[in-house]
Amino acid sequence: MSDHEQAPAQSQDENQIMAERRQKLQAIREKGIAYPNDFKRSHFAKPLQDDHAAKEAEALEAEKIEVAVAGRMMLKRVMGKASFATLQDVSGRIQAFISRDNVGEDVYADFKRWDLGDIIAIKGVLFKTKTGELTVQATEVRMLSKNIRPLPEKFHGISDQETKYRQRYADLIMSEESRDTFIKRSKIVQKVRDVMVGEGYLEVETPMMHPIPGGASAKPFTTHHNALDMPLYLRIAPELYLKRLVVGGLERVFEINRNFRNEGMSTRHNPEFTMIEFYEAYSDYQRMMEMTETIIRECALVSCGTTTVSYQGKEVDLGKPFDRFTIVEAIKHYNPQYTNEQLSDAAWVASEIKRLGGKLPPAPGLGSLQLALFEECAESLLWNPTFIIDYPVEVSPLARGSDTQPGLTERFELFIVGREHANGYSELNDPEDQAARFQAQVAQKDAGDDEAMHYDADYIRAMEYGLPPTGGCGIGIDRLVMLLTDAPSIRDVILFPHMRPE
Repeated sequence: MSDHEQAPAQSQDENQIMAERRQKLQAIREKGIAYPNDFKRSHFAKPLQDDHAAKEAEALEAEKIEVAVAGRMMLKRVMGKASFATLQDVSGRIQAFISRDNVGEDVYADFKRWDLGDIIAIKGVLFKTKTGELTVQATEVRMLSKNIRPLPEKFHGISDQETKYRQRYADLIMSEESRDTFIKRSKIVQKVRDVMVGEGYLEVETPMMHPIPGGASAKPFTTHHNALDMPLYLRIAPELYLKRLVVGGLERVFEINRNFRNEGMSTRHNPEFTMIEFYEAYSDYQRMMEMTETIIRECALVSCGTTTVSYQGKEVDLGKPFDRFTIVEAIKHYNPQYTNEQLSDAAWVASEIKRLGGKLPPAPGLGSLQLALFEECAESLLWNPTFIIDYPVEVSPLARGSDTQPGLTERFELFIVGREHANGYSELNDPEDQAARFQAQVAQKDAGDDEAMHYDADYIRAMEYGLPPTGGCGIGIDRLVMLLTDAPSIRDVILFPHMRPE
């Protein structure tokens, strides 16, 4: 422990500590306003550090720079008639020097009774200590908000990992790494928006409650609208509404959207998650792959400063052109023992899936079996960015069929570090074909597939007005942030992840 630290008293019961702090708060109330709101901050910690780090102490003292800073008191060292304190604000930390001679005997006596975690304001003049640390020599010190619950000393281990997720506010106070993760997340989302606007896309908002769940194969959350006396579904994807807008003439649209899927939870899945979905008229899945590469590279540069990043101790190269494989090519690339004849035999593929411990897909057909085998033997091995292209029709109900390869669609999924990060395709714009695909999905739902899509008659009506040739794509923001912040769990990049009640 450094000489600036004052550790929380571990031997005291937390309830006793809180009782003592409530007594201190009562004493503050008796003197006047306990939670004042008239302080005006002039500077943040990090810009002050950046602007004055290189200055010599004498030059800084000659400038007599007056500042007003505020933040949470994280460190405190009392030395008789003078004390040091370290304040933490959103940008970083800065030290303050508080002396009885400068702030007055009564104020200094009050300050000595303040606790770590209190939010305080300091006005004063900048100087540097003998060790060269930028410091505010206080002329005025005020309590702005009393800390009642003692700060955790630190988070460590599995038990405290859950506390980090449940009490994100405490995690953000104590962990610079967590604060940095969510600042990076904000920069990534902003960069996504900048790229889309720069490409001429219009940001739009579409409903989050749908009369029919659609746009993806997933189980929805269900609610009820009392006034209309009808069921509604939290959206699993905004796709069908965004394509309605393309029909209406908004030829390039995007939405940074919250989606909800009533499915399992894992280190990669949260029931509520964020995506960017975008659609461009007169384009196709090739263009969507180009856009996806651009977005991911730009986000890497803004958050990491490089396109070569490290994830869980292993390098990921986002700078070179992303690899492209069909499903069968990927299977053979990582499993050269398989022959073309075996992979063309539906019965053999099904038996191999079972041998590997996988489940047979609900959709019939060789293509869906090959996809299931890919998921068992190749998907987790796709470390550097790889587009898997040309998916079978039976698992791609909204994608345009290939003109040259019957049974396949112009669809891709992007995998990085063994995880899906994006899904895109040339959109199906034939309303009769789409209606038939919806009917096939309804048949699968009737057969017991609770993730199959409903028949959306209004979407078919929109398509009958004419949907131009269109490319569309969705990129998972949470997984992208995981990649670019080296986070092992999706809960590390969602401020308030869903958890069982305590």
